[in-house]
Amino acid sequence: MKFGIYYAYWEKEWGGDFIPYIEKVKALGFDILEVACGDFHNQPDDYFRALGQAARASHITLTGGYGPRAEHNLASSDPAVIEQALSFYRDIFRKMDMADIRSIGGALYSYWPVDYSKDLDKSGDWERSVAGMQKLAHIAADYGITLNMEVLNRFEGYLLNEAKEGLEYIRAVDRPNVKLMLDTFHMNIEEDSLVEAIRLAGKDLGHFHVGEANRRPPRQGRMPWKEIGQALKDIGYNGAVVMEPFVTMGGKVGKDIRIWRDISGGATLDQLDADVRQSVQFLRETFD
Repeated sequence: MKFGIYYAYWEKEWGGDFIPYIEKVKALGFDILEVACGDFHNQPDDYFRALGQAARASHITLTGGYGPRAEHNLASSDPAVIEQALSFYRDIFRKMDMADIRSIGGALYSYWPVDYSKDLDKSGDWERSVAGMQKLAHIAADYGITLNMEVLNRFEGYLLNEAKEGLEYIRAVDRPNVKLMLDTFHMNIEEDSLVEAIRLAGKDLGHFHVGEANRRPPRQGRMPWKEIGQALKDIGYNGAVVMEPFVTMGGKVGKDIRIWRDISGGATLDQLDADVRQSVQFLRETFD
């Protein structure tokens, strides 16, 4: 397994410049930097060539994440929204290819955060999403990109809330580059057993996010990390294990993730760095 971290641990706004984080995460002991792909359309091609070059120079693997905006909702009942989403992703995948990013995960099958003030049509959205994802998978395959469907808790999504639903979805899509993505934060809310959910995912698990129940870095909470690591080994998982901690308030990140208190305890930047340095060391020791 390779261990990574999502850049937004240090940020209050989505997007921005990811290049400075490459050397930072390398120095902290990570193998992977996960970046947000939602604003790739605002950056020129040269930026992604430079991003990929910087990652290769530091021997860091880049992975991508995206919580699709409503205008990129593949489950939409409006065909124009579907076409707009596919067009958006074509440009994203082209730029991912330039940066040598071969994996993107998130609620790609829907949108995020969900507007629950609107009526939901889960069965209809499911069918439309599957059809849209089949088209998206074909586009992604041209670039050797894997699409990882993240299973979300009920407060953030409604199509896929447990591993079982996620598996049903990817099997309906039936494309080799569409995989399941699990996240311990969401699993803690929805699954009867985190370990059994991992075992159920088996060979279909394409990406794995880790974090404590309150979104702190792994190590400081009540998650059964030893058992989680053993379950990953039991299914032969050898992919990315990316922590996604959110511990500070403010900005669009804090609002979207619903951070309403300083979970960091007033940590300085150096203390934030030290926390995740200790966390990745803990994961390596525990999972290995």
